[in-house]
Amino acid sequence: MTKAIKEYLIKALADGDFISGQQIGRQLGVSRTAIAKHIRTLSDMGLEIYSVTGKGYKLSKPITLLDKNKIMDLLSKEENTILEVHSLIDSTNDYLMRRLPNQLTQGQVCLAEYQSAGRGRRGRQWISPFGSQIYLSMYWYLEQGLSAAMGLSLVTALAVSDAIKLHCGVQVQLKWPNDIYLDGVKLAGILIDLEGQALEPSHSVIGIGLNLSMPEKSAAEIDQRWTDLQSHSANKLDRNELSAQLISCLWQRLEQHNEHGLNSMLDEWHGLDIYLNKRVKLLTGERVTQGICRGINNQGALLLEVNGQINPVYGGEVSLRGDE
Repeated sequence: MTKAIKEYLIKALADGDFISGQQIGRQLGVSRTAIAKHIRTLSDMGLEIYSVTGKGYKLSKPITLLDKNKIMDLLSKEENTILEVHSLIDSTNDYLMRRLPNQLTQGQVCLAEYQSAGRGRRGRQWISPFGSQIYLSMYWYLEQGLSAAMGLSLVTALAVSDAIKLHCGVQVQLKWPNDIYLDGVKLAGILIDLEGQALEPSHSVIGIGLNLSMPEKSAAEIDQRWTDLQSHSANKLDRNELSAQLISCLWQRLEQHNEHGLNSMLDEWHGLDIYLNKRVKLLTGERVTQGICRGINNQGALLLEVNGQINPVYGGEVSLRGDE
């Protein structure tokens, strides 16, 4: 019931008009005090709501909610995607992982307006304010086993780049192994969850968190430099259109990866690599290795030159930083 009340309030507030807490309470059979409590919870979720005595509650500006039908209409029939759109969820990746292996089909997608437990790499929290970003996860079956997962985050990063360029003409930068940058700061992140064995058919869930228009209150919670896409676009972004574009581009890149491997995308990746031929620091736990980034290889490993010797560095509990 609590979730249903929140979802009802969100839809009532979305168009930017005042709503009466007393009237909504009567409609839902709860007290005005209970409505006020739910409004505070929505504010904590990143919605900017203010109240005026005698008028009620109002969003600081209207929001366009994700619309499953609109997104599906924008997708090509070839992709044949099963799509779920959730208002409130713990994590889009966790939701799909819980449904493995029998409740998912290839390319199935989960989108959400808000994540209460969004995750980044290495267990870090992904700040997920309501209705202003894109939180998307796609299931992808790995027939060749977990070895086929090598490079999935890089393939996904290229798909995000494709979608953003098509939607608003903005060119992003890519950072190994899982980040999308814009003007040198983080715009989006990728999280790959895997289940299975190295040489047996396995499963992957590919998560994308993309900052579109970050509310000030949520921005204060982020502990690293960041940007959002709306700040770099002259036109108002359409989350439904961009979500459809992301699904389509991701599907196409994953099919390309299945058929031709990462080798077919190396030149494109290197053209967008934010650190290519620059000095970097590689952080592994307490250990720091300094060197020069020489791009990636066809297995998705970072090529790090240290003292004239180039060695591949594979993913895991590592971080890459600039060292200028």
